[in-house]
Amino acid sequence: MKKVSLLLIIAMLGALLAACSSNSNNGNGGNDPAPSNAGTAEPGASADPVTLKIVYKDEGTANPVSVKFFQELEKALQEDEGLNVKFELVDLAQGSYAENLNLLLLGGTIPDIIYFQGGDQQIADQGLLEDLTPYIEKSTYIKDIILPHNKTRMESYPYLLWIKPLAPKTPVIRADWLNAVDSSKALLENPTVDNYYAFFKELVEKKPGGDKPSYALTAAGDIAEINFIFNTAFGLDTTWLKKEDGTYEYSKVSQNEKEKLAFYNKLYSEGLLDPQFITKQWDTKEDAFYKGEAAVITGTAGKIIDLYDGRMKELNGDGANVVVLPPAKGEAQGFGATDVTKESRGLAISSQSPHKDIAFKVFDYLASPKGQELDRLGFENEHYTVKDGQIELNDKYYSEWYARFWEPLEMKSETPLKTPLLGEPGTQSLKAASDYYTEDNSFIIPEQFVANWDAMNNLYKEYSTDFITGKRNLSEFDAFVEAWYAAGGTDVTKYANENIK
Repeated sequence: MKKVSLLLIIAMLGALLAACSSNSNNGNGGNDPAPSNAGTAEPGASADPVTLKIVYKDEGTANPVSVKFFQELEKALQEDEGLNVKFELVDLAQGSYAENLNLLLLGGTIPDIIYFQGGDQQIADQGLLEDLTPYIEKSTYIKDIILPHNKTRMESYPYLLWIKPLAPKTPVIRADWLNAVDSSKALLENPTVDNYYAFFKELVEKKPGGDKPSYALTAAGDIAEINFIFNTAFGLDTTWLKKEDGTYEYSKVSQNEKEKLAFYNKLYSEGLLDPQFITKQWDTKEDAFYKGEAAVITGTAGKIIDLYDGRMKELNGDGANVVVLPPAKGEAQGFGATDVTKESRGLAISSQSPHKDIAFKVFDYLASPKGQELDRLGFENEHYTVKDGQIELNDKYYSEWYARFWEPLEMKSETPLKTPLLGEPGTQSLKAASDYYTEDNSFIIPEQFVANWDAMNNLYKEYSTDFITGKRNLSEFDAFVEAWYAAGGTDVTKYANENIK
């Protein structure tokens, strides 16, 4: 509680200082409960710009594309909406984005616009994030592009906005390596866990890349990415599994989980799973894929898969185009159930910001046809050209560009598109995600259980990592389950059984 109170005091002091130092011509300073319609005479339309601080993973001052994007966005807002806005990109140190963001906020620097990739709920619980519901209701464009799963998530958690297609992580491999191993045919026709194992084993033994790959599979930091391939096959298709007696148990303490961890241990002990997956970050994971140190990785369905495809062909030739692999098949098949309780990542507006209405106007503009052209297509004559009244995307667009903000299923552009937004791998991955879509039965953990829940998850990470690497024998799984229930699992499980419908 002391830590919470300290953060709240810091935030309130920061807001007070910002309010005192903001320009007098900023009108009401964004203190209205909801935004006015875009395009009217609002704060930011004066000669002096309103500065919006934004912290966003990978979008810092060291990234020249990011810098140019926000400069172009400033110009577009001025020309199209009469908003005089200056973006200030807040840089974070290397390492875990969620941890470094938390340190930034604890230090009293609370940007106007914040991208979260975890760690947001504790900030929202302290009243430091703005409820976006009234802004969306009065928006000009966002209310028309928001997707059904976004609406469901916003109803229970209205602080993060992330208008993107449903996009689980999907496994990919180079086409030339896929075609080089005999077991690939069986895998594609019937992707059982056993066929995946045979496929991984042949990749390592046959080495289609010459001396490479060293490993069949790698991941960034933990097994969460690998779970997208295998969880459902082991019957781990929801967070809470319904037992024969009709009650629910947490999936990670189930016998299904034990069987999955035994399979992961088999991959690890036989050298099929990269032993450095625990310490890898997203960039070193991708680097291992491009260099042929690992044959298979997972990436977010859609544009990210296209970026993998473009980069792989750039480094290794057109024959190295990326192919999306199916999820493993067993008790069921899929990339895992979709959590509809809240966005797992997204953009928030600080409740302490003196420019909340201006910040949301930026969000709303990026949902407009002109805003979408900038966000989705990149820079004219660099990522696309206009020929005969149509937009033609080029190779640099497919290999480099991604939307920083919104990606509704249908893009409304003032100029028609001649070429599709996604390449074949990106389209294939989104189709697979849609084909296997199911909803999860998870729920937002009540505040009284949050501290215990964090401890329980840390306990799982410790034990599961040790089981996979062989530091602990799986005969100790029951001891882990007992420790999990003792750490708070009994109360949370009781809550789950009382509230899951």
